[in-house]
Amino acid sequence: MVTTARVRELALALPEATEQDHHGRPSFRVGKIFATLPTDRRLNAMPDHDGILTAVQSRPDACSEVYWGKRLAAVGIDLDVADDALVTELLTDAWEHKAPARLLRDR
Repeated sequence: MVTTARVRELALALPEATEQDHHGRPSFRVGKIFATLPTDRRLNAMPDHDGILTAVQSRPDACSEVYWGKRLAAVGIDLDVADDALVTELLTDAWEHKAPARLLRDR
């Protein structure tokens, strides 16, 4: 189980990550949104398409596909089932997918 406080800690530890309101929900950004907390028990992370599919295939107990319209947009993470390592990995993948090139060069 991962708490929303821990999600915030992990997300905001990434370079230049900030938290902002997104339609009444917390979102984590690095210029662009890389993750949201739609509920206290669910995290949506936004890695690339292949990263979403890999997460769902490797951890179907904790991860599900999230569509916005017809587009596969995120991996939904059940925080009651997920562990710290999974959340860290998916937040990092999502951050890398959305971060500006200058930040990726510096890593």
